[in-house]
Amino acid sequence: MKIELSNKIVKDRYTQYVCESFDIQNSEESKITIEANLNSIPKDFNIGVVYGGSGSGKTSILKHYFKKPIDESYFDNDKALISNFDWLDPDGATQLLSSMGLSSVPTWLRPYKVLSNGEQYRANLAYIVGKATQNEVILIDEYTSVVDRDVAKAMSNALQKYIRRSNKKIVLASCHFDIMEWLQPDWIYSPQKGRLEIATRLRQRPEIRLQIFRCRYETWNLFKQHHYLTEDLNKASKNFIILYNDKPVCFVAILPMPSGTIKNAYRISRIVVLPDFQGLGIGIKILNIFGSMYKADNKSLYIKTGNPSLFSGMSRNINNWKLIASQNDIEKVKKANQRFLDREKNGEIIFDLRAGMKLSKESATKSYKYIGLESNDNIDIIKFKTEVYKDIAQNQISIFDIINNEQ
Repeated sequence: MKIELSNKIVKDRYTQYVCESFDIQNSEESKITIEANLNSIPKDFNIGVVYGGSGSGKTSILKHYFKKPIDESYFDNDKALISNFDWLDPDGATQLLSSMGLSSVPTWLRPYKVLSNGEQYRANLAYIVGKATQNEVILIDEYTSVVDRDVAKAMSNALQKYIRRSNKKIVLASCHFDIMEWLQPDWIYSPQKGRLEIATRLRQRPEIRLQIFRCRYETWNLFKQHHYLTEDLNKASKNFIILYNDKPVCFVAILPMPSGTIKNAYRISRIVVLPDFQGLGIGIKILNIFGSMYKADNKSLYIKTGNPSLFSGMSRNINNWKLIASQNDIEKVKKANQRFLDREKNGEIIFDLRAGMKLSKESATKSYKYIGLESNDNIDIIKFKTEVYKDIAQNQISIFDIINNEQ
């Protein structure tokens, strides 16, 4: 298939100068022909990519070959981000955002306009792919062109998992090749070469190498605004920072279990993955590492959480984490609240907020215990040294301003 594009040249002294200076034969109109050899793409694909530099015809191929406009999102900036997903119920909206790697609860409650560039991009993706049906092809132009490359990789990994689990179809136009091994497309088309490449199998995702460092209490300042419960941190906790490609991505705080409860037992009191790096499975990977380390030291490790994304991750890690308690089952609470409202409506009880009577909170918390294997690896936790840390995370100067003021 050939896409012929033409537009009339409006004559003025500037266009006349160009036509005369460069000996343009046709000064009436500008024409361009784009090869779109996509007839051999598999019908049952999930992810396709049109790859090439600026001006290679990627956008034109999306519009003309698939015969539909580029998909766009719309957000009402007077609403919280999550309230814009009102075609879903609240639980469905949180799951959709989490599936795009946007699992920061505080972020859900902020309007779209105040989000970071990476958060806005993930929100756009969630909106577009969430609204699409299985019968349509989703079209995304300039994919990851405006985000940090590490963020682009995390985003691509989250997107491909969602698309394949939901069995939807998406075609992305991109000028970046570094996302391909994370996106794992079923086909790639290069308009500059006129070549279509079809994947015969999914490739293994690149290895994620993390560095774990002991850190001070003040490092929490980088992460606290992203925690879904409170910004408070127990000063007795043992704290760790995790780096990926020399960038801080995760914070973990561990406390001993309260005295008189369980011997040689500890609990994860805080775990926060920065929004830009959500979607890579870093949180679960870190939990497994700490669980195996503590077990190797004859200690038990527990975690209690109300974060939906961790619920999902734990359900896929049943060989490592055992659910030992679940409180406030949401469906049971909803039914109990409805019975309460029905009784109040029928005059059987008086609903008086001033008297302190209120509905139960529709939330869930779950507790897990690590039951996986002991660590067989020699995992070194590097103790905090300011100068060493500066070399590793030199772009995070704000941390050192805080720390050096304390010394």
